[in-house]
Parts: sequence; C-alpha cells; structure tokens
Amino acid sequence: MASKVYSDAHAALAGLTFDGMTVMSGGFGLCGIPENLIVALRDSNAKGLTVIGNNVGCDEHGMWLVLANNQIKKVLASYVGENKILESRYMSGEIEIEFNPQGTLAERIRAGGAGIPAFFTRTGVGTLVAEGKEVREFDGEMYVMERGLTADLAIVKAWKGDHEGNLVYRRTARNFNPMMATAGKVTVAEVEVLVETGELDKDGIHTPGIYVDRILKGPVYQKRIEQLTTRKREEEAAV
Repeated sequence: MASKVYSDAHAALAGLTFDGMTVMSGGFGLCGIPENLIVALRDSNAKGLTVIGNNVGCDEHGMWLVLANNQIKKVLASYVGENKILESRYMSGEIEIEFNPQGTLAERIRAGGAGIPAFFTRTGVGTLVAEGKEVREFDGEMYVMERGLTADLAIVKAWKGDHEGNLVYRRTARNFNPMMATAGKVTVAEVEVLVETGELDKDGIHTPGIYVDRILKGPVYQKRIEQLTTRKREEEAAV
C-alpha cells in the first residue's frame, strides 16, 4: 500500500486541485485552521472555487490568502466578519455568499459525511435562511429542509496523527475539522506531531484513518488570535 505521508503541503495537494472545485477548510476563526495547506491551495492558483468553512479567515491570515488571490467565487459560511475583501466583493456582486446558522452548517457537513442527503431543522424557519427551501410540519412545529454538504477536497488540521491518517485534535481546534474529514471526496490532513502507526491511544482517536487520504507534518504554526481580549490589570481597574 502506498504511503499516505507527504513531505509538505504542496506535495500533498499535488494533482488534487482544479478550477471550479469545492473545498472544505477546517477551523473556527483562526483556531485549528490548516495553515500550510491553505498556502498550498493559494499557490495552486485553482480558480472559481466554492469554499465551505465557518469563516473565510481575517485580513492577511487563513483562507483570506486564497480570497485575496482571486480564487474564490462562492462561500458557504456562518461568519464573515474580520474580512474587508470579502465584504467589498460580496457587496459588488463578485462573490456569492450562502449564509448558514453555525449549527446548521456543522450538521450539513456531518450529514454529508454520513451519506445523509438532507435533514429538517427548526433553525431558520420564518427567516431569509428558509427562502426557497422546503418547509414541513412535524408534531405541530415547522421545520426547514437543509441539504447535506460534501466537497471535492477537505483540508483539515489536527494535533497528532499517524502514518495511517488517524487523527487526534486538541481542545478548541476540534471544531469543524472532524466532520469535514468525513465529507471530502479526498481528505488531506496536516498535523503538528506525526507518529508511527500504533503509537496513538486507540481509544483517543477522533478521526479514523479510513477517512484520510494524505497526511503531512506542518513545519510551523503561528496560531494567531483574531481579537485579543484581556481583563484589566488590578492597578488599572482601581483608577
């Protein structure tokens, strides 16, 4: 069996990107994003991308790099703040945005990965979210139908992984990554720590390697914070 391990992000995406493809990218804000794979996606210069993710990065960081390189035509996201380019291009009609309630987006991805084509939810009933969608009554309540989501490529970030692609996420970085790993026709994962197969605690594996096609150890992670908020020092609070 061919090795799933690749030397770097560019090698891991080689032969996988093409114009008009759909890409899922894990992370929440800048937490748990596949930083190196995003740079490789930018460098691929694939155009007309549909990008699925919680957000589209923020100025100078994350998926913003792909957006600024004029590669994205449509975004499916739940939060689009912190991104001036996305705002201006959406307002000018250059980019289409499909807004999703955050939980709905997560469930659409999970459903896609589980082979579920659609589901009903109360979230969004009676709002713009439900426009053009089937609405049905169950037990006296109205529900809107949402379609499951899949992608040509899912890029995810984990803390640890092994040579078979088994993944372990760390705390908040577990966000959208596990469900996206199941919903890509091809899934590529980058990890901070790459160990030999069998070294991970089997009971602690979050994503089984059966879902992961390629894996790499990222060289550097900057782990930026979008908006740093701290409490005042005691001496300042006393003034």
